[in-house]
Amino acid sequence: MHPHVGVPPFIIHETISFFYNDILGKLRVVFFSLRLYKKVIMRVRDFLAHSPLFQGLSEPQVNTLTRIVTEHSFGGGQVIFSEGDKADGFYIVVTGRVKVYKLSPEGKEQILHVIEPGEPFAEVAMFSGGALPAHAEAMKESKVIFVPRAAFIALIRQDPSLAMNMLGTLSIRLKRFASLIEDLSLKEVPQRLAAYLLYLSNDKGDSKNFELTISKGQLASLLGTIPETLSRILKKMIAQGCIAMKGRTIELRDRRMLESLAAGERSLL
Repeated sequence: MHPHVGVPPFIIHETISFFYNDILGKLRVVFFSLRLYKKVIMRVRDFLAHSPLFQGLSEPQVNTLTRIVTEHSFGGGQVIFSEGDKADGFYIVVTGRVKVYKLSPEGKEQILHVIEPGEPFAEVAMFSGGALPAHAEAMKESKVIFVPRAAFIALIRQDPSLAMNMLGTLSIRLKRFASLIEDLSLKEVPQRLAAYLLYLSNDKGDSKNFELTISKGQLASLLGTIPETLSRILKKMIAQGCIAMKGRTIELRDRRMLESLAAGERSLL
């Protein structure tokens, strides 16, 4: 018979310590991940509760809504969706900035909307279903919340009051966008620029001072013109005391003149 060979105690100790530390390390990772996840959920929940689109919802309603949404990060220049993609939900910008645009057959870009934090996009296409009518791209590093269509419609069926505040907010936005699109499509470039500056001022609570959040090239695209033409018109507006400009900061010095320009009642000299 072979003599019994025992396992040295230090090997048993080292083996137990190894597995103990391994399990402890994994538990720490799980615990940290759960804490991080909870922080993200609380941040998303707080954002939704204060979003103009969902203001007025009760705490249980916000909690229910939070469970169906997801948060996504995009780098500057990263495409969020393309024209023709299925409209399977809508988005809300949390941080950063997003442009919604069309491309001509020649590849020329026409910016339709610039979406700022707190604002939704693709919401109309989501309700109507079908395909998305334009492209969306992050203009800078951005975080957006995605609300899936199927889950959101299911919530509305269960609790129709979820949609009431949203519909009121959307109707105001659609009215403003319809007016803006009319201004940008039917008027001459100076009128378009005047109308857009008034739109930005109104968006900031009729503030006389506000910052252009997009470049002159992007603004030119939004107005359907070229940067050189935009620069000439801005210089005329400044020379005639209509506005002042320092960097990207705009000051409305003569709102009445701007309103007259936007209405086509006067022209720049």
